[in-house]
Amino acid sequence: MAKSANQKRKLLLLAKLLLERSDEDHPISRQDMQQELERWGVSAERKSIYDDMEQLKELGLDVQARRGRSGGWYIGARDFELAELKLLVDAVQSSRFLTKRKSDALIRKLEGLTSVHQARQLQRQVYVDRRVKTMNESIFYNVDKLQGAIAQNRVVTFRYFEYNARRERVFRREGARYKLTPYGLIWDSENYYLAGWDELRREVRHYRVDKMADISVTSMKGHPQEGWTAEGYARKHFGMFAGTPCQLRLRCEDRLAGVVIDRFGLEAALIPDGEGYFTVSVDLVVSPPLWGWLFGLGPGVEVLSPGWAVEEFAARLEQAAAMYRDRPAQEKAETSAKEPPKE
Repeated sequence: MAKSANQKRKLLLLAKLLLERSDEDHPISRQDMQQELERWGVSAERKSIYDDMEQLKELGLDVQARRGRSGGWYIGARDFELAELKLLVDAVQSSRFLTKRKSDALIRKLEGLTSVHQARQLQRQVYVDRRVKTMNESIFYNVDKLQGAIAQNRVVTFRYFEYNARRERVFRREGARYKLTPYGLIWDSENYYLAGWDELRREVRHYRVDKMADISVTSMKGHPQEGWTAEGYARKHFGMFAGTPCQLRLRCEDRLAGVVIDRFGLEAALIPDGEGYFTVSVDLVVSPPLWGWLFGLGPGVEVLSPGWAVEEFAARLEQAAAMYRDRPAQEKAETSAKEPPKE
């Protein structure tokens, strides 16, 4: 290509050079710019470089100049500050729903938003305790597809699977397709869930997005939401487990007020009930994670109603206690022998 034709690319080449290789600590000199342009068959006189820098400023690039022996030009303010990019990289690396390959690809793109010198600072390793990356590579694109279906109120179909002990996919309903009107995506316990109207069950259900396969957006109009909200739905489900919906009434010690408010929100009505206690009634779904949460609060909380929930919680506590109470005497003796001495 003739030099005259290449001259048209001069400003683009200079902008690319500044964006990729310059920052406050690494300005690019006029001589280096001329050499780089020469590689592309573009001639540049000293005065024209100064004019080009002014044009780039007018076009919106924050081109800064530094005088002196090691001076030159560099990009000052960028769309993302280095500290912001570090935060985004940490979030991508620690995200459970992204596979390692997709995380690496996103981080490489984030590195392209700063200079090659600062990009080295983005090559970080964030350790998150017991974090397990998802094995489903398509989740990144599935989320985008489902968002589109929600916006258009279109029914989606998909197959749903679990993993067996050999890490193989086992499809539910013998591989038959689910049909769902998607209402919203919920982020809970480091997983994405799709909640919506299940055409087969004729009720609102939710499914983990990383376990959905072969998602298809149909042309069928979706079922009306009728006041459904993602916040209200998620608040009723502990760990997004399915279970029996009810209005659960609890009696709690005053010291647990903050715990209850953190879980159910400021709108939860805490009614005084004797010295040092309050009661609260919440609409939620009774499931194993709920019982685990209540057990963790110890004797400071009591389930008052409904009756069947009280009986179920008591039965689960008895089952757990019996498992340890009924252990053979020899096993108990061996366990006691291994206990550390009391101080």
